[in-house]
Formats: sequence, C-alpha cells, structure tokens
Amino acid sequence: MPEPKRRSEKSRKAIYDAALALVAEIGYPRTTIEGIAARAGVGKQTIYRWWNSKADVLLEAFLDLGEQAEQAARGEGAEPRQYAIPDTGDLAADLKAVLRATVDELRDPKFEAPSRALAAEGLVDAELGRVFVAKLLEPSLQLYVDRLRAAQKAGQVRPEIDPRIALELFVSPLAQRWLQHTAPFSYAYTDTLVDYALYGLAPR
Repeated sequence: MPEPKRRSEKSRKAIYDAALALVAEIGYPRTTIEGIAARAGVGKQTIYRWWNSKADVLLEAFLDLGEQAEQAARGEGAEPRQYAIPDTGDLAADLKAVLRATVDELRDPKFEAPSRALAAEGLVDAELGRVFVAKLLEPSLQLYVDRLRAAQKAGQVRPEIDPRIALELFVSPLAQRWLQHTAPFSYAYTDTLVDYALYGLAPR
C-alpha cells in the first residue's frame, strides 16, 4: 500500500498539472476547483484541504513549474545555484541577453497562460498580489538591481542612480506590452529598450 506522503505528493503534482493545463486550455475565468479536481482525479475536498482558492492552487503550481525548470537547467541531482545576471563587463550586452531570455519565456505557452492569469488576478486579489510580487517578481527584479549596482562600482552607471527605479526603464515597458497586448515584442524591441535606458534620447 502506498505511503500517505507519497500518495499526497502524487495527488499534489496531479493537481498542479491539472491547474496549469486548464488555465492554458480554457482560461483562468472558466477554470474551477471542481474542474481541477476532475482533471487531477481527486476529490475537490482534497484541494480545499490544501488551498483556499483556485488562485492559490495556480500560484503554487506556477512556483513549482519554475522550480522544475530550474532543476532541469542545472541537471538532475545538482545543488541549487544562486542566479545572477552575468557580468561580462558590458552592461548593455548583459541586459540585452537577459531580456531576450525573458522574451522567450513570455512566449512559451507553458509559462504565459499561468503567469498572465496570476498577474491579472493579483490586481483584484490584494493578498494574492502581495504573494505574487514577493515570491515571483521581486526576486527577479533584485537580479537587475544587483547587476546595476555592480555597474555603478565599475563606473559604468552614475553613482547617484537608484537601480530599483532604473530597471523599470526597460522591464516595465516590456511587461506592459506583454500584459496589455499594446504592440508586438521581440529581441529588437528589448535591445532598443536597453539602448534608450542606458544612453537616453538626447542627441549624442
């Protein structure tokens, strides 16, 4: 007979997979706890025992998806590593590289549907919004802060610049285009954002 812990983890994984699949297939508004339970092959009370809402299920499933991607990138059995934006000495090239990787992730259907749903739901569910920002957004933004601070120490960025504000010059426009579909986004677009942010708009 399977151990309760192993059985619980199997159910939890099935629920994660079901939540992510349903959001991608039918959208967040039509996804329900009942639908997730049916897709996962569990009773809805199993879900309510672990989570308070479908938003909570999706957030945890999305965090697990990120952990799986990280584990796959570092290799089976390898120790977790501390992520950082590469520092090649060329700030513009480093920022362009990480933003291009962001474009790839935002275009990946596996990540796009749940992240878009969580971002939208976080605007109306204050608690979910706080958790979404704390667990998903802020750790990523801190990587930019760290890279910009390193550039300040190297004399590549003025010392009085606030890195937390500066990063919004290239991160926020990309997020707006992606969330609101205001215009297409591409490598060329994010490269241009970096150039405008670092070199300004005035004639040189």
